[in-house]
Amino acid sequence: MTLIANAGDGRSCAFLGLAKAKEGKFDEADLLLKKSDDAIRVAHNAQTELLVAEASGTKQEVGLLMVHAQDHFMTSLLANELIKEMIVLYKHSWEQK
Repeated sequence: MTLIANAGDGRSCAFLGLAKAKEGKFDEADLLLKKSDDAIRVAHNAQTELLVAEASGTKQEVGLLMVHAQDHFMTSLLANELIKEMIVLYKHSWEQK
């Protein structure tokens, strides 16, 4: 559940940051992206623990919950990365005004 909860928090903060960037509030957007990064880092650490355990011989049950957790984490990670790039574009757009 750590993986799912933190991935979701990371995704939510990234999208909130994007909304702030659209308004030209880049300081607020940067803070939200920092929160997104922090939450995604926690999720990544949880994923890494699972991978290390399995690599060490502890088999992990691959049920629907695990598949959902991985899917949720990867889409959140991708959203975070793409939103960062979108915010750069918004900054350039606001500089041109």
